[in-house]
Amino acid sequence: MSITTELGNRIRFYRKKQHLSQEELAELCDFHPTYIGQLERGEKNATLESINKLSRGLGISLNELLKDIDAIDSSPDNVSLEIYHKLLKLPSQKQTAIASILSEIIDLTQRT
Repeated sequence: MSITTELGNRIRFYRKKQHLSQEELAELCDFHPTYIGQLERGEKNATLESINKLSRGLGISLNELLKDIDAIDSSPDNVSLEIYHKLLKLPSQKQTAIASILSEIIDLTQRT
């Protein structure tokens, strides 16, 4: 997975977490709504200035948006990354439920 695709996934995740439409986020950032969609799909490379506007529009720090983005592993064997990207596509309520289940499973495996 490319950094551009990962950034798009993160933008979509934080936008949905804030309950914003692409149009609403575009307005907050002074962008065209089409541009937000292109970024989320990884079709466009954002400038640093655009990324900064996005983080402000999303109400998060630039650091939070970009944290560990350079550690992206495109290896098909990276199960954690695959799970992470599948979770990003789910609504936050389902993410929370799955996180709780995973936590219980991990606790159980550590006891044995």
